[in-house]
Amino acid sequence: MKLNEGEIGKNYVVTGVLAKQQVARRLEALGVNERTPVVVLNKKGSGSLIIKVRGTRLALGRQIAEGITVKEAGR
Repeated sequence: MKLNEGEIGKNYVVTGVLAKQQVARRLEALGVNERTPVVVLNKKGSGSLIIKVRGTRLALGRQIAEGITVKEAGR
């Protein structure tokens, strides 16, 4: 599933990042890599969302969030 399809408050694990090379490198520098646990903290109507990664809150736009695939933690 795509990250922007996740539910608020649920834990997920990143399974892949599909984005432009520059964006993918920036996300990697921020700690958004494969097998990284993330929590969806808030979602906006425009498709943007706020996630928690390694103790840090990140705001992601709709296009970037659509390029991050996740699965529910524990599955």
